[in-house]
Amino acid sequence: MWHRRVPLAVGLSAAMVVAFQAGLAGPAMAEPRPTIAEAKAKLKKLEDKADLAVERYNEANERWKKTRKKYQELNADLKERQERVDRMRADIRSLVATAYSEGDIGIAGITGAGDPQRALSGIATLTQLSAARAEALKGFEQAVKELEQRRDEAKKAMKEAEEDREDFRRKKIEVEKLVREQERLLRRLGTYKTGDPNSAGMRYTGPASGNARVALQFAFAQIGKPYRYGGTGPGAWDCSGLTQAAWRAAGVELPRTTTQQWAWGASRRVPLDALQPGDLVFSRSLGHVGLYIGGGKMVHAPRTGDVVKITTLSAYGMHRLLGGVRP
Repeated sequence: MWHRRVPLAVGLSAAMVVAFQAGLAGPAMAEPRPTIAEAKAKLKKLEDKADLAVERYNEANERWKKTRKKYQELNADLKERQERVDRMRADIRSLVATAYSEGDIGIAGITGAGDPQRALSGIATLTQLSAARAEALKGFEQAVKELEQRRDEAKKAMKEAEEDREDFRRKKIEVEKLVREQERLLRRLGTYKTGDPNSAGMRYTGPASGNARVALQFAFAQIGKPYRYGGTGPGAWDCSGLTQAAWRAAGVELPRTTTQQWAWGASRRVPLDALQPGDLVFSRSLGHVGLYIGGGKMVHAPRTGDVVKITTLSAYGMHRLLGGVRP
């Protein structure tokens, strides 16, 4: 079979045009690597956003736990009371059956066989017993009805809390995206730290005394362990999980989240220039909290990709701090 031949010059020209165009296009331009200053600036913004979003999720999760616990307790109480009502009903039925079949108020007594006065007395006794039991039963049935109403209200509150929790779960997904971006930035900076869940930490030798010293000794023993949002130990911590556990070791029970800890300390707040070792130090967004150790420093669980460590307040950013609370 014969094929039409293309002139050599035409073929070469076409090839040269394609090559020239390819040369103009060149490889795709890579995204420029940010400078350290730019990466750190972006990282600071991500930290604030992540702190706040995680804190809101923690709060929603705590609310859900509390409403679920209340619902479960009321449901268990309702079940117990309903069983008692059922037993009381059975007792009344048994009383009536027994009264008519045996004893002083049997059939013979009620039908008038024997002493008529005794028959009337038997009927009166039966009536009194039944009335007393019925009155008690009525009271319990009313209590059960009221408990059912409280249980239903608790169920509604739990459902609303579940919806809030789901909303914050979706926002948590957004936080996880921020966290992944944060991790990439940290790796670019060469500062990403995985931490050691079994870290022995450091020994506290500062001036604090009493409960504050115990709290700081606990916090120092966690130094080197990784940050994990939602972390409550023993191998990883988030910021408020660390402060809560530290002060729990000292015999003081703080609420779980940063916002709750700030609210708990409403009557115990101190300005930044009056901080003492052991005081809680809060960020303006209420998305972060640490333990002041003195000398313008705090021990805290900073963020994903970092570990429990000591940081100066100035390095964290004095403009980012709100104030302190003295447990």
